[in-house]
Amino acid sequence: MGDKLEIRPAGLLGRLREDGIGSIEGATWYVAEEVGDGLVYYFPRGALAGMNWLTADMLLNGKFLVVFVLSLQEGEGGPTFRMVFGALNQCQARIRVPLEAVNQNRWRYPREGAWLKPMCGGDNVDLSKVDRMTLTVLRKSEEPARWCITPFVATVDEPLKLTKPLLPKGPLLDEFGQSRLHEWATKTRSEKELVERLKLQLEEAAHSRFPESYSRWGGWKELKFEATGFFRIHHDGKRWWLVDPDGYAFWSSGLDCVRPDTDANIEGLKDALSWLPELESQFKAAFHTSFEGHQHFNYLIANFVRAFGPDRWYDCWAKITLSLMRQWGFNTVANWSDWRIASREGFPYVRPLHLQVRHVPYIFRDFPDVFHPDFEQDAEEFAEPLKETAEDPAFIGYFLMNEPTWGFAKQLPAEGMLLATPSCATRLALSDFLRKLYSNSNAALSSAWGIDVTFAEVAEGEWRKPITEAARADLAEFSTLMVKRLYESLSAACKRVDPNHLNLGARYYTVPPDWAVEGMKCFDVFSINCYMERVPADKLRPLSEKLGMPILIGEWHFGALDVGLPASGIGRVANQEERGKAFRVYLETAAAEPWCVGVHYFTLYDQSAIGRFDGENYNIGFLDVCNRPYEPLVEAAKLSHERLYKVASGQLPPYDEPVQYLPKLFL
Repeated sequence: MGDKLEIRPAGLLGRLREDGIGSIEGATWYVAEEVGDGLVYYFPRGALAGMNWLTADMLLNGKFLVVFVLSLQEGEGGPTFRMVFGALNQCQARIRVPLEAVNQNRWRYPREGAWLKPMCGGDNVDLSKVDRMTLTVLRKSEEPARWCITPFVATVDEPLKLTKPLLPKGPLLDEFGQSRLHEWATKTRSEKELVERLKLQLEEAAHSRFPESYSRWGGWKELKFEATGFFRIHHDGKRWWLVDPDGYAFWSSGLDCVRPDTDANIEGLKDALSWLPELESQFKAAFHTSFEGHQHFNYLIANFVRAFGPDRWYDCWAKITLSLMRQWGFNTVANWSDWRIASREGFPYVRPLHLQVRHVPYIFRDFPDVFHPDFEQDAEEFAEPLKETAEDPAFIGYFLMNEPTWGFAKQLPAEGMLLATPSCATRLALSDFLRKLYSNSNAALSSAWGIDVTFAEVAEGEWRKPITEAARADLAEFSTLMVKRLYESLSAACKRVDPNHLNLGARYYTVPPDWAVEGMKCFDVFSINCYMERVPADKLRPLSEKLGMPILIGEWHFGALDVGLPASGIGRVANQEERGKAFRVYLETAAAEPWCVGVHYFTLYDQSAIGRFDGENYNIGFLDVCNRPYEPLVEAAKLSHERLYKVASGQLPPYDEPVQYLPKLFL
C-alpha cells in the first residue's frame, strides 16, 4: 500500500447532499440540514496501521461556526476514536490529524490556521483493526451547513501546513479586529468613533464607585462577622459566606480574563487580515508569540494605542477597566486576569496556579507521577508564586488548576496510565495496591478481573490486555488515591507558603464523578466551571453538604449570534437582550443558594472573530474588541448587583423570568 493512501467517501449520512464541484481543487461541496449529517468512508482493515497522518483540505461556507467530528472505528460496533474540530468561515483549512492521537494521551492538539481546536475523545483504538471513518456535523446554527472537502489522504510523512489559504470573500477582519463577514448595529465605523469612546471612558473612570450597600471590598455593609484582615469562609447557621478582610459578608461576583484579551492567532492567516502593522512600530505591544510558537496580534491593544499612544495605553486600559467593573457592580477580578492591577488598587482578586512538573513525568495527559518521591519537590515549586501575595488583604485565594485534561477522558486516570505509560512510580503503587487487595495472589487477581494477569504486568510494561468492568472498579478506587495524593500534596505545599488565603479548588469542568470527588476533600472552597442555564442545585447542594464546604462557580457565560462573532459560546441565547436576562437568572438563582459563595463570568471581552490561540471565537464578553459595552448585559449586571446581597440573605426572591435558550454553538 506504500506510504500514502487516498480515502474517498463511500456514502452520505442523514440528509447530507452533494452540491457541486468545490472551490478547492479536488473538493466536493456538501450541504447538511441537520446535526448528524455527514460522510462515511471505508478502507481495508488495518490500512492506517503504519501511517502517521490523516489530512484533507476544507472550506466552510456561510458566516457561523460549524463543529465537526471525525471518527475512526474498529469495524461495525467496535471501539471508536473521535476528534472534534471547527473551521473558520470563508477561509481554506487543512485538517492534519496525527494518528498518534488514537492513543488518547492528549486531549487537544494545536489549532492550525482555519482548522480550529482539534480535541480527542472516545476510545483508544488499534489502527490495525480500523476499517471505517465518518465525518459528521456535531453542532451548527439554524442555517444549513455548507462546506467543500477533498478526499482524505493517509501518509507516513508529515503533510505540509497550509500557509496561503483560499479566501473567497477577501480578508476576514477589518482594521479594528471586527469581522468583515458580518454587519450589526453597534459595529465601530471609524477611528474617530473608537478614539472618542475610549477617551470618554477614561474621563468617566474617576467617578466610578461600588453600589452604596457595598463595603470598600465589595462586601455587604448590613451583615458583619469577625474581621481577620484576610478573606475567609463562614457559615452563619443558614448559609455559607465569604467574609471580607473587614468582616463583612462577601459574595463573589467576578469577571474572568480582566486583561487586554482579544488575542487573534494569526499564524498562517496574515492574508486574512485587512491591516497588520510592522512588528517594530508603535503597535509592538499588540504582538506576541504563543508557547506553541504561533504569532498572535491583539486588536484591542492596537485600538488602545490608537487612542493613548504606546506609552500610556496600558495604564489607561487598567483605569478604565476597574472603573467599569465598579460601575457594573462586580467585586472580584477573577481567574486568568492581570491580578496585579487589582492588587495595586485594593480590588479583590483571585489567582490561578499552574502545575508544570519538572522532576517527574506526566503519566496520562496532564496527570503527573504523584507516587514518585520527587513529586513533593514539584509541589513545593508549584506553590512558590504564592509568596508574592501571601500578605495581601485584597487577595481572596487561589485555584490549584483549571479543567485538568485527564478529567475529559473516557478513561480513568489509572486506566489511562496503564495504556499510556509503560513504567512509572504510580504503576508500581497500583501493583502494590492490588497485591494488598488480592492477598498477593496472581490467581486471585486474574479471577477477579476475568483475564489472565499478574501484578508484575500491572507494575511495568506495555499493556495489551482488555480492561474489564471488574478491573475498572479497582482502577476507579486507585484513581481516587491518585487524585487524593495529587491535591493533598499541592494543597499542603500552598498552605506552607501562604496560610492566609483560601484554597479555591481545581475548577473541574463539570460536577466531578464520585471517584474524583473522594480525592478532593482538602480544599477550602470547592470550584467547578458550569456552563448550564443555571447552577444545578440538585447536584451541588448534596456535594457541598458531603464535603462540608461552600462551592464557587469559576466560569459561565451566554452569547448570541447577532453582533459579528461566528459562535455564541457554550451558553447560547437569541440576542443581546436575552443575554442580559440569562445573566440575571444565573447570577441571582446562584446567589439564592446557601451553598454558593460566588460565580465568575467568563469573560470580560469577546474573543477574536478569527479565534484565540485554540480557535474559540465567541460572543461572550461585556465588551467588544473596540471596548464598546453590550448595554443590555451591562444594565442587567447593574440591576442584579444592586439586589445581590438581599437575594443571598433571603430578603428578596431571585430574578427568574423566562429566557429564550437556544441549542449551543461552540467548540
